[in-house]
Amino acid sequence: MNDIFERAQAIVSDAERVTQAHLRTVALPGVTIGLITLDNGEDHTKPNTFGPAGLLSLNTAIDAALADDSIDAIAVTGKPFILAAGADLTSIQGGGPDAVRIVAELGHAVFRKLREGGKPSFGFINGLALGGGLEVALHSTYRTVMDSAPALGLPEVMLGLVPGWGGAWLVPNLVGADKAVTLILENPLNQGRTLGGRAAYDFGLADAVFGGADYLEQSLLWAASVVRGDVVVERAEVDRDAWDAAIARAEGIVAAKTGGGSPAARKAVELIAAARDSDRDTGFAAEDLALHALSQTAELLASLYSFDLVQKRAKRPAGAPDTSLARPVTKVGIVGAGLMASQLALLFVRRLEVPVVLTDLDQERADKGVAYVHAEIDKLLAKGRINQDKANRHKALVSGATDKQVAFGDADFVIEAVFEEMSVKKTVFADVEKVVSAECVLATNTSSLSITEMAADLEHPERVVGFHFFNPVAVMPLLEIVRGDATDDATLATAFATGKTLKKTSILVKDSPSFIVNRLLGRFMSEVGRIVDEGTPVQVADNAFAGIAPMPPFVLLSLVGPAIALHNNETLKGAFPDRFYVSPALERIVAAKKAAYYGPDGALDPEVEALLEKPSDPVVLTAEEVRAKTLAGLAEEARLMLDEGVVAAPQDIDLAMITGAGFSFWNGGLTFMLDVAGISEQATGKRFH
Repeated sequence: MNDIFERAQAIVSDAERVTQAHLRTVALPGVTIGLITLDNGEDHTKPNTFGPAGLLSLNTAIDAALADDSIDAIAVTGKPFILAAGADLTSIQGGGPDAVRIVAELGHAVFRKLREGGKPSFGFINGLALGGGLEVALHSTYRTVMDSAPALGLPEVMLGLVPGWGGAWLVPNLVGADKAVTLILENPLNQGRTLGGRAAYDFGLADAVFGGADYLEQSLLWAASVVRGDVVVERAEVDRDAWDAAIARAEGIVAAKTGGGSPAARKAVELIAAARDSDRDTGFAAEDLALHALSQTAELLASLYSFDLVQKRAKRPAGAPDTSLARPVTKVGIVGAGLMASQLALLFVRRLEVPVVLTDLDQERADKGVAYVHAEIDKLLAKGRINQDKANRHKALVSGATDKQVAFGDADFVIEAVFEEMSVKKTVFADVEKVVSAECVLATNTSSLSITEMAADLEHPERVVGFHFFNPVAVMPLLEIVRGDATDDATLATAFATGKTLKKTSILVKDSPSFIVNRLLGRFMSEVGRIVDEGTPVQVADNAFAGIAPMPPFVLLSLVGPAIALHNNETLKGAFPDRFYVSPALERIVAAKKAAYYGPDGALDPEVEALLEKPSDPVVLTAEEVRAKTLAGLAEEARLMLDEGVVAAPQDIDLAMITGAGFSFWNGGLTFMLDVAGISEQATGKRFH
């Protein structure tokens, strides 16, 4: 055992932001608890993580608590709002080929002391707890969770790994195989879905849930009552007869979401299956072997690349002007009060905490938008995400009006969210420009139209900028910031500063049809639409992209809306007639007002099928041929976008497709995946990276 600590010391890296484990004693009636607090010395925006040095620090603190005879029990918690966000991938990446295996064994060796050290242990999950951050709590004898904790989960499969510090064995043996499948496979493969604190308690991951500013005090008192025997923790027996059904469900999820293309997902299924009958030592050893094997895969390299994009490039957007040029935003105006406008209002008021006013053609519509925002704030309050004081303040900041002069006269930032038609948007901006200050930014949430054309007739076109969000606004991280030909640096800097405050991943985009994500998705749907129109069944086309796109293309089209997808492809066909295709079948489906290709039962809607009108001489491709042909089209489009300067680098395309379209970490987004598959060179003559 000592050997693993010596090997870990040898790979300690200067790149690691070390999370120190601080031990102090807390005297409670009849019980003294050794409280270990994890803290990397940064604020809550930089979560605790575990690299070799951090794990060694925790080991020292646990050993000290175990050796102190005055300490009756051990508890582990984190700095405010954060327990830990898992492994420090940056530091591990620099540790050489054996680093993953060493850190896997080290995590097991340290964490298991909490369960096997001879004293009761408690995990106090006081905030975000992902990967190893959750696993350190799972190793504890008992757990409490803060009801407002924002994110608990085991996201490793999304990163091309598996839970490797005990999670793959501990979770199924704590809550059962079916819930383990949800936590370890289903949630990560659904774009990294996590559990909130209350949901984690209901899930069975914690034995008690507390809220409020005194969460830690309540947890300590509860722990003392458990140690004294005043409280007896009871857990439901795990149903081992349900294991086979859970594994069958897991295999179905892996097939649907990855097409068998994720070694990590397949390995996770194996580990959950084996956890039914294996002991802890065998389970942990299997995790070590799995992590070592996965560390040699292209998927892990892609995941580390993706991780670097979202952790570093996303925080320093390429081409963004100097932040000193940004002007303050003290009031926001929104033109429109429909669903998108109301979602924007909610986001702006929660993040900027400044007055936000919605305008529409009549007061009833404006009031409906305000009511939506108020209702969403009430939901956040009910879930414990905000307190009553903040809910009251946020509600008071949102208002609705019909008179733009009164509403926008003192606004610093006005964004339109009206019908996607150039003439409508030009009229809106012409009206707004008459009533706002000379320095007010005019932002458009257009998904495809030209910013330059939209601003062309204004007196001050330099203050117009594209500010394109993705739906749902509260969930999707991407914000495409589009510079028109006349947009000046002050406007652009203000847009980037605002995007940062909104906690969005902002990417600078040249004014071009449909920008990044919608242009690539447009090419994607253009290729697939042509293939289906030529005779390949919809189901074959949909099955071709498991493990590549976040969902099958015609499921995605139904989610976006056939009319919106058609409008996007018509825009792109107008701009690039040689490459983009407008499907006559899609035109018929939109004319028939069909909202989706599939019915509630998951089968292709017979009315939609009738509108497809198969050709007399159909060309039927296999799923593999559909995939190859479509990806070649995407490679061509991505290369052209780079040649045109739509974005600065391939990394921006990948960052956009990960954060705006849900492409997977373990593929590296789009261009990295195309390189690995050899499609880049086949389609364009060279690699992207």
